[in-house]
Amino acid sequence: MIYITGDTHGDFTRFEDFCRENNTSKDDIMIILGDVGLNFWEDLRDDRKKQYAERFEITFFCIHGNHEQRPFDIPSYKMKEFHGGMVWYEEEYPDILFAKDGEIYDFDGYECIVIGGAYSVDKNMRLLYGYPWFANEQPSKEIKEYVETQLTKRDYKIDVVLSHTCPLDYQPIEVFLSGIDQSKVDSSTEEWLNEIEYKLDYKKWYCGHYHTSKRLYNVQMMFEEIEKFSVD
Repeated sequence: MIYITGDTHGDFTRFEDFCRENNTSKDDIMIILGDVGLNFWEDLRDDRKKQYAERFEITFFCIHGNHEQRPFDIPSYKMKEFHGGMVWYEEEYPDILFAKDGEIYDFDGYECIVIGGAYSVDKNMRLLYGYPWFANEQPSKEIKEYVETQLTKRDYKIDVVLSHTCPLDYQPIEVFLSGIDQSKVDSSTEEWLNEIEYKLDYKKWYCGHYHTSKRLYNVQMMFEEIEKFSVD
């Protein structure tokens, strides 16, 4: 089985009852739509959370969010093939996988492209109080070019998009934080995703980031709920 959920921010307790009640195994996959929270502190706190997550009888397939370090900046990560695309993993935690942006994975016979990253609206607060902030949280020029090349090869036809944030036109403005000056928010990633969405022939678009559950046409935002992966 393949399941999907929204941001976890290092809190994996939602999977305790779920894995037990569904009798999952390491052959099952849990897609997390970014802000996984396992590469956040860059110290033993991350290790303790990974040790906890690795104990679950399921394989975690993680999208890059904005509140986490990119695996290619962490020396312990290696790469391997998984469901037709490349992923990062650590030998100590072989069932916690991080997707590579722009890679296309085969899940249940559907081609799924991954596009992680977003802007942190709490950037200034994190810098002020000494919390981690990662300058490469958004897709780089190289990542964007790779994504576009992958889609061009397929004439902009793909079954599923797995992203952290969403195209600009689908932003849930009703849940925007009232204390944030939106005129100072960098929406370049959402604008770029908008350009892609305009041209893309797709069945389903999953995203997280906004801590809300909402569906608008074929775009589904997820937070704490867990569902079966589906193109319906």
